[in-house]
Amino acid sequence: MAAKPSGLGKGLDALLGGANSQVKNVVANRAGVSEIALAKITPNPDQPRKTFDEVALQELADSIKELDVLQPITVREIGVNSYQIISGERRYRASKLAGKESIPAYVRKADDQKLLIMGLVENLQREDLDPIEIAQSYQRLIEEGGLTQEMLGKKVGKNHATIANSLRLLKLPPEIQTGLINGDISEGHAKVLLSLSDENQQKEVYSEIIDKGLSVRATEELVKRKKEATSSKSSKSHHKTQNQKEIQTKLEKKLNAKVSLNISSKGNGKISIAFKDANQMNAIVALLDKIQ
Repeated sequence: MAAKPSGLGKGLDALLGGANSQVKNVVANRAGVSEIALAKITPNPDQPRKTFDEVALQELADSIKELDVLQPITVREIGVNSYQIISGERRYRASKLAGKESIPAYVRKADDQKLLIMGLVENLQREDLDPIEIAQSYQRLIEEGGLTQEMLGKKVGKNHATIANSLRLLKLPPEIQTGLINGDISEGHAKVLLSLSDENQQKEVYSEIIDKGLSVRATEELVKRKKEATSSKSSKSHHKTQNQKEIQTKLEKKLNAKVSLNISSKGNGKISIAFKDANQMNAIVALLDKIQ
């Protein structure tokens, strides 16, 4: 009887009783999988993920050194012995870090539109994208993939409301989107900010969230107070305009021109007189000169 390996001091392969080598063969023997040289593969420029966690990437590279790539990537052939990644760029990058020369891959035939849809949908399902990357992917699938929100929802397993709320995040000012990408605020914060129609108010509240470390609940209370203040100010402004309407109308008749009368809550304000050409301007000036 042949002696069994002691299992001590032989590394992972010995400790697992040869399981390491068996794991490596699982992918190689899987039907439909090809081993393709990394040098013949290029990333997909339409990949929704733009940044990769370097620490997590190195950890995956270390795992690949020991166990190889367990889940094949998916590529399409774009030329003779030339391939482009549809999904699996993280495994591709980690394999290069691990010093591998090739990677197991499924090879699919796809035109550019199908490639876009396949790549974005697969990444949305498998990758840990931030909320803005997800929203951007949804937007591209709708605009470039020719999908409706309903069709998109079926492909990614999300309801219509989820898709719509995600797309609304792209309406936020750029600095707030960046804060969401960096994790400075949560998606819950962002949804509360979207309830404000004024971009300047969105920025003001965003600054308070960052400066004071406001929770989503506290942000909701702050936004509620701002809305109430805005509503009150608007109501007062409308009331004043009604009271001034007669004066404004009288000025327009006297000057034969469009007049805007604006008064602030402090009592100061301005009168604006519009004219369409130099002749009308001169006529207005002449009328003003007659005022004693």
